[in-house]
Amino acid sequence: MTLETAQSPAQSSWTTAAILIGRLIFAAVFLMAVVFKFADIGATAGYIAAAGFPFPLFLAWCAALLEVVLVACFLTGAFFSWAALVAAAYVLFLGFAFHGPSHWAGNQAEFGFFVDHFTFVAGLLFAAVHGPGRVLALRLGSMS
Repeated sequence: MTLETAQSPAQSSWTTAAILIGRLIFAAVFLMAVVFKFADIGATAGYIAAAGFPFPLFLAWCAALLEVVLVACFLTGAFFSWAALVAAAYVLFLGFAFHGPSHWAGNQAEFGFFVDHFTFVAGLLFAAVHGPGRVLALRLGSMS
């Protein structure tokens, strides 16, 4: 007997709700990020350039498009585990690139922003392993 089949109906309902809420939170975080990018892609490009990356406008558009795809995956459940893994790698990269150790001397709050990325990565990795749930989830690109 697996843990899943041993759950009571109340736990199953709670689990379903928690998974859906988690998916909505992931989608909302990336949706907010992409809305800010689309609202002023030039400012995003400026932030990317200030971090020392080449082709900042191109990279800003790439980030925005990636975030749109992540939102779609988190909302629909399609390619969910893959999207969660890509999102985890992306968030980890962002943490190091924009809030990493080289930024801590200038602003101690950057260390907090850096650590926050790891908590988000942990949630994304957990989601990648457990998948999008059974409700309101397309099963396209499932890892299992």
